[in-house]
Amino acid sequence: MSERRVVIASNVGLHARPAKLFAKLAGEQPAKVTIGKEGQEPVDARSLLLLLTLDAKGGEEVILSAEGDGAEESLDALVAELQTDRDV
Repeated sequence: MSERRVVIASNVGLHARPAKLFAKLAGEQPAKVTIGKEGQEPVDARSLLLLLTLDAKGGEEVILSAEGDGAEESLDALVAELQTDRDV
């Protein structure tokens, strides 16, 4: 299992549109990816509803984990998305 910690760049965090874009991108990845915050149970990164329950705000650190073929590449794509300011 591969893991990365990343700070959310978007001022609105993983809320509404940024969460939808992130979930869509996660669903396109070959590896199964989860996302969570320190001290919380990680959730399936492909689920918009579960992403919204994280209440991940801009500037907060999240933990991405990927398992399976293409895990590192999947994390690369998702880290890049979280590091993009989607202030929409």
